[in-house]
Amino acid sequence: MSGRLAGKTALVTGAAGGIGHAIVALFQREGARVVGLDRRAPNAPINGVDYLRCDVTDADQLTTTLSDVSHRHGAVHVLVNNAGEDVFADPLQLSSEEWDRCLAINLKGAWQLCQALLPGMLARASGSIVNIASVHGHKIIPGAFPYPVAKHALIGMTRALGIEYAARGIRVNSISPGLILVPRIEAWFAREPEQRQRQTDLLPPRRIGTPEEVAYTALFLASDEARFINATDILIDGGRSQLYHE
Repeated sequence: MSGRLAGKTALVTGAAGGIGHAIVALFQREGARVVGLDRRAPNAPINGVDYLRCDVTDADQLTTTLSDVSHRHGAVHVLVNNAGEDVFADPLQLSSEEWDRCLAINLKGAWQLCQALLPGMLARASGSIVNIASVHGHKIIPGAFPYPVAKHALIGMTRALGIEYAARGIRVNSISPGLILVPRIEAWFAREPEQRQRQTDLLPPRRIGTPEEVAYTALFLASDEARFINATDILIDGGRSQLYHE
């Protein structure tokens, strides 16, 4: 590998599996010191990665965890907010608890990490934040409420923070994955085998994306190669969202 993140410390949330695991693995191969946060332990831990159990929606727990990160690794140069969760419900039957949970895991947790780490980045006049949003932040799919609300907001937060601190050396960008072969999608296909081919046929490349393809985009945005890219969202959906109809 080329060491595109050599000398940098990267903190990745939702690091235990799926897209987060792929980002952690690639960042480490590219020379970063990687800290992975997740509510659960990783299924396949990567040697040399510092995994910490943390619920990013819990402000007190997050403060304690980030203090530990600072003590162990010093400054964080790259933040990847990947933690998230599907919350789908009938809008008129959605409980207050479900609404709060959706916004907490898909938006509030990312904001709390930005709020905690931005002061250090600003003091160094350098830092890259990558938020993992979703194609749901661009296109509305019936039956997916309120998840798109949170993902639209995450993209909006990305743009607002990117512009707010652009002149002070900070870049904030987001990635919006479409259908990606993460464990929850594989579990869906296991329950409904006919969906694998149906979903594949809906995609212009006639294949489903991989976590590694999202990770490579996160690597680019985190690296100095993307130093003039800011307040931008990149769709990774094989072109699916550009189709006029189903």
